[in-house]
Amino acid sequence: MKVEERSKIIENWIDDYCNNTSFKPKALVIGVSGGIDSSVVSTLCAKTKRKTIILTMPIKQIKSQHDLSLLHAKWLTEKYKNVEHHLLEMDKIFESFSRSLNKFDNEHGFANSRARLRMATLYQVAAANSGIVVGTGNKVEDFGVGFYTKYGDGGVDISPIADCTKTQVWELGKYLGVSQEIIEASPTDGLWNDGRDDKQQLGMSYEDLEKAMLNKNDPNYKKYLKIREKNLHKINPIPVCKFDD
Repeated sequence: MKVEERSKIIENWIDDYCNNTSFKPKALVIGVSGGIDSSVVSTLCAKTKRKTIILTMPIKQIKSQHDLSLLHAKWLTEKYKNVEHHLLEMDKIFESFSRSLNKFDNEHGFANSRARLRMATLYQVAAANSGIVVGTGNKVEDFGVGFYTKYGDGGVDISPIADCTKTQVWELGKYLGVSQEIIEASPTDGLWNDGRDDKQQLGMSYEDLEKAMLNKNDPNYKKYLKIREKNLHKINPIPVCKFDD
């Protein structure tokens, strides 16, 4: 499929959802991290001409990553008049949260809590604007290996690029005019103040993960499956204790 066709299909899909859902959302709310996924999704939302609210929410985020989110926010608000940007500094909120839970210190747990605080913020802004939270997860990262925070960046109302591979997201970014700096930046979840990227955390690049996901004969297929299996609790429906009566 040509990239312009894919872009238009997603744009129309977002618009159709808003028109046809029983709750008629008046705004699209997206968290912008400075990465390619959120940059693409926020641009596609802007192209619907609906009110689009983008939030930058730094929590222990290194400056270079935060700078990219501000770069995209500036470009998007200048290009589309239906877009508004809010910078919400969240370090103090997290510091208060972590102090209250100092007896339950866990580095990985606190990293996920940062994503969940962002999710709660997105939903508060959405509620105040009768809007919906738009997800930024792609087919490889979120729905292939489950590399996201349960009830964090995974807590959304709609997922416009969930059926797009990372390659297709990069193609969309180029087509939509997203900054080359963002397109070329190392993918990262922005949850660590040491700036670690996704490749360091996963042990594989998204290019390699994508190849393995699409081809069972790929040399990295078993490695891909191992990562996926560890995260199936995020991908599969919540287990329910069922009864016959």
